[in-house]
Amino acid sequence: MVVERRGNVGKLLTAYELAKELNLSVETVWRYTRQKKIPVTVLGKKQYRYEKSKVLSALEKGDGLVKEDAIQNYDKEEFTYEDYLNLKDEPGYRYEVLGGILVKEPSPTFRHQRVLFELSRQLADFFDDFDPIGKIVISPMDITLSEKNVLQPDIMFISGDRKDIILDERIDGPCDLIVEIVSPKYRRKDRIEKLEIYRNAGVLHYWLVDPEEDLIEAYKLGDDYYTLIAIGDRKVEFIHPDFPGLEIDLEKVFDRT
Repeated sequence: MVVERRGNVGKLLTAYELAKELNLSVETVWRYTRQKKIPVTVLGKKQYRYEKSKVLSALEKGDGLVKEDAIQNYDKEEFTYEDYLNLKDEPGYRYEVLGGILVKEPSPTFRHQRVLFELSRQLADFFDDFDPIGKIVISPMDITLSEKNVLQPDIMFISGDRKDIILDERIDGPCDLIVEIVSPKYRRKDRIEKLEIYRNAGVLHYWLVDPEEDLIEAYKLGDDYYTLIAIGDRKVEFIHPDFPGLEIDLEKVFDRT
């Protein structure tokens, strides 16, 4: 990318302002700062400012090119669905946008995927009879609940009455049921942050599945809040009042062999 001269000459800019002026990621600005390839004014502890003309001059003394990092700017103040679509792929990671904040985490573990497969298989068998034209969808599949909330739930069920929210590239709107398989490292995200997003979006049923505790919890939205209405583990049968006839074999779901 060739850096061009334009505007704000002589003005001291923050790293974010400089990145925007030069159409770069903030990570690239920080990298050049650490490598001492661009001049910086230190105002205080971790307070850096840049003069665009001097930065351009320093870059032009090199090869005139700014090489971007492989991953885009994760420090952007607010991410939108459009920003999400423009992210570069990075093998081994997946992304979500929670309230305008980009969340990056490693791909799921083997145990996570085994629980996902078995539970989704059993749910698909049940919903084939309960709602034959409804759809079970598993990750990776985007669901957009607003411009600043783009998630990839582990399991989604969309009833036959609401199939219009199913698009080729995403689910556009709240599902009837969302299931998240809790990761030990990201319990807060699933139990607090995502729960609030789903609540505000009007997701009627939200289930949390904990492979470490061999536990499944079912929440239902009512009066603007989620209420725990069903719970199950290896010793307690999971019976859900809104899904009569549903029998989940938790021994198979949480099998560790």
